[in-house]
Amino acid sequence: MVYFKSKVILISLFLFSLNAFTQNDLLKELESKLKISNSVNNAFKALKIVNLESTKLVGEGDLYFIIAHRFGSVKNGLDDLFGLDEATIRFSFFYGFNKWLNLGVSRSEFRKTYEASIKYRLIHQKKEGFPFTIVGFSSIGINTNIDKIDFPKLTFKHRLTYFNALLISRKINKFLSLEFAPIFIKENFVLNDFQANSQYVLAFGGSHKLNKSLSLNFDYAYHLNRTSNSDFKNPLSVGLDIQVGGHIFQLIFSNAQPLTDANYITNTTGNWKKADIFFGFNLLRVF
Repeated sequence: MVYFKSKVILISLFLFSLNAFTQNDLLKELESKLKISNSVNNAFKALKIVNLESTKLVGEGDLYFIIAHRFGSVKNGLDDLFGLDEATIRFSFFYGFNKWLNLGVSRSEFRKTYEASIKYRLIHQKKEGFPFTIVGFSSIGINTNIDKIDFPKLTFKHRLTYFNALLISRKINKFLSLEFAPIFIKENFVLNDFQANSQYVLAFGGSHKLNKSLSLNFDYAYHLNRTSNSDFKNPLSVGLDIQVGGHIFQLIFSNAQPLTDANYITNTTGNWKKADIFFGFNLLRVF
């Protein structure tokens, strides 16, 4: 009889412990779901707002392939079919190593530039908590178009351009998202005296979702230390995101034709007031 009672007590303790562990696991799962649901996602549809990098990252294990195309200026009208006779193009690959880290490589026709980049999330906007998403973005561009015959003292380091940005965004509501970005650019080689090697920029942009598939976007970058006699302008871009399945198609109008992160800011020549703008598109495919 004593043996039977002891057995009953042991079984009861085992069941109680199992029930406690099960409850703990359920609590942990619920807490995990609450933490995930507290994060604010989908501020932007694409990796770029228009030309400016957005705080969106490639998902873990996903590979993005992007073709970016900019035609010539529309100002010449039918003479060159509103710029369709002239174009520059960029191919890019971006891979999500985990939920907060992306690496990318690209090649742009402008100055035959190769670029490697890293994008990483520092903090996520919370529904109840921190009000912003903060993402770091850095890239290194290699200008392979400079000819050593023209510049005998040219070395490899002169071909390099460094781009660093801190992207700070806030999803205001389910329709509107805004972003602010301080940027530092270091060009080891510049062709013009009025262009400094170290350049400081403040950029901002936004996206307004029209429906589940369409977003209207804009971005602008203000160059802080460009001289008054510079031939270059501050880039202003507007665009429309069209999402269809695994594709995101971006239609773009901008006074900047270059496509790399540094060059579109440092080498913008168009003027909106004179209709000197460039039409183009970005086509994104997710694998």
